[in-house]
Amino acid sequence: MKALTNINASSILDAVTAAQQARNNGQTVFFSGGGTDLLQQIKDGTVDADVIINLRNIADSRQIVRNATSTNIGGLITLDELSKSNQVSNVLTEAAASIATPQIRNVATLAGNITQRPWCWYYRNGFNCYKAGGNKCFSVTGENQQHAIFGGGPSFIVHPSDTAPALVALNASFVVTGPAGERELSAADFFVLPKQNPQRENSLVEGELLSSINIPEAPPNTISGYHKVMDRESWTHAEVSVAAVLTMDGSEIRSAAIALGGVATIPWKLPPVEAFLLGKQLNPSVAREAGELAVADAQPLAKNGHKVTMTSAAVEYALLSLASA
Repeated sequence: MKALTNINASSILDAVTAAQQARNNGQTVFFSGGGTDLLQQIKDGTVDADVIINLRNIADSRQIVRNATSTNIGGLITLDELSKSNQVSNVLTEAAASIATPQIRNVATLAGNITQRPWCWYYRNGFNCYKAGGNKCFSVTGENQQHAIFGGGPSFIVHPSDTAPALVALNASFVVTGPAGERELSAADFFVLPKQNPQRENSLVEGELLSSINIPEAPPNTISGYHKVMDRESWTHAEVSVAAVLTMDGSEIRSAAIALGGVATIPWKLPPVEAFLLGKQLNPSVAREAGELAVADAQPLAKNGHKVTMTSAAVEYALLSLASA
């Protein structure tokens, strides 16, 4: 591994300025919060970096600030801190708690989890695929057991974040800071389908970083939860995950937001399921029908058809879990 220059930033603005100066000198720059994924990619050779901007000392970007209308979460909060917070919804704390191991959650950050690169074995093992700047997705005719059944083409990676589906279900917006200043994007504008840009998973441009997340205040009687199915107990990503947020009027569903992880190229919303649930009683038959509806538009590849039945069952289970909450 080649020598790297490390710069310790004292603020988000300081980090953006340092990155701009390094790029002006012709250097390749990456931001590092926890660094759990970035440093591994550098070691593996999938990332070629000259300068690392270390964000760990920016304490005010690890805070959760609530007001009457929203909650702002600093992008550098660790997943462990987030998982133990009583200031955010269950769906987000449960998603954070499901990630990797306690050691990783103590270091990894929320922004890092949202913006981590895909874990497709072709990309991670040096194949010149779309994600690595090439012009082919090797999974289409290759090993695609863990790849997307929604939103695929031309790349069929799955978005690796657990917190992202939870934030999408919570109708969060993403605050991005860069050389041009600060901008705020909805989830629909932040996450990018491969058909929009096969080399990217989000709309961050060079020199920008995800600085914080805003979550609107939930209506009264809102319940939420996160259900994750893995192929082993820890240190792995979701085969399928379901983030569910329901607002109840007694036993009747007044509003619903459902987002999937592990099965699509971005956190995948289910508008037909959400519309179906409105006005329904939360019971086993409704949950089962919602699960079936969730996979109506699934397009599995040759070796990942198991994700279709798994997704249907996971949506059903997630809703039934909220019924008993």
